[in-house]
Amino acid sequence: MSTVAVNEEALEDALARAKFSGVVAVHVRGERTFVQARGWAHRAHRVPMTPATRMGLASGSKAFTALAAMRLVEQSVLSLDAPVRQWLGTDLPLIDDAVTLEHLLTHTSGIGDYLDEDAGGEVSDYILTQPVHRLVTASDYLSELAGHPQREAPGETFRYNNGGFVVASLVIERAAGGDFQDVVAREVFTRAGLSGTAFERSDRLPADVALGYLEDDGDWTNVLHLPVRGGGDGGAVSNVDDLDRFWRAFGAGVIVSADAVAEMVRPRHEVPDEGMRYGLGVWLHASGPQWIIEGYDAGVSMRSTHDPDTGTTVTVLSNTSEGAWPVIGVTEAMFSA
Repeated sequence: MSTVAVNEEALEDALARAKFSGVVAVHVRGERTFVQARGWAHRAHRVPMTPATRMGLASGSKAFTALAAMRLVEQSVLSLDAPVRQWLGTDLPLIDDAVTLEHLLTHTSGIGDYLDEDAGGEVSDYILTQPVHRLVTASDYLSELAGHPQREAPGETFRYNNGGFVVASLVIERAAGGDFQDVVAREVFTRAGLSGTAFERSDRLPADVALGYLEDDGDWTNVLHLPVRGGGDGGAVSNVDDLDRFWRAFGAGVIVSADAVAEMVRPRHEVPDEGMRYGLGVWLHASGPQWIIEGYDAGVSMRSTHDPDTGTTVTVLSNTSEGAWPVIGVTEAMFSA
């Protein structure tokens, strides 16, 4: 794909159908070439969405967890192929002793998932077993992670696993000797120059961070549905410019080495249900060269796709649970040629 063209008529139709609240943007080699901001960052106070508004990334943050882990691997603090039991000790005894960091970061650990997306339910369900204000550090998740039996032998099956990334964050926290979010900030956000990407607390949101809404209308927010501070499986906030900056830093070997980048974007699994492939911490286009992060949670829907061949990033961020998907359906067609 040598050029990028936005089908503005189809996009406008999708924005209307979705009652879109959020930002959709196209960047080409660092220059923002298209942007639309719609809806409210704060409905009750009628604070409008702007291109600079920061929104939740949900599972889009898993790439940051994987990158923090890879930074520690490059520093010889961690190893991808070593069992993580050495860092877990006697905690989480139901996790197979053969599970490695690579298993966790490629969704092949086979561990029981505290947030099992195959179990069904509604995005508006209250799924956490303890008050959300108690979930701050990776260690705070131990009671959520405990009691889930191993489902498959490690390395046998790709099964999307939120718990695996929380366990990875626990390993990172213990290996690095500091709070997981601080490790990610130091090893990923700062290195990439991401001034707007952070793990903000939901009870202390800065003015430029949008509230997340569970429905297209009304004021029902996600503050009681998600941990008060994001962790290993999701929950950072960012904006469209920072996500383009992130992809360019990632591809240039600024965060981790070029060899580590190649390892992370090496296709490991075909995932037909998602219409994509999976590497290590990042999704991959089903047949093209594009790298993808995606998130879906209460009050969050997003996808950011980067084409390293053309330097093109297309990002859709929404502060509603379902609002991004019709728009993503249009923007992803840009990469189908």
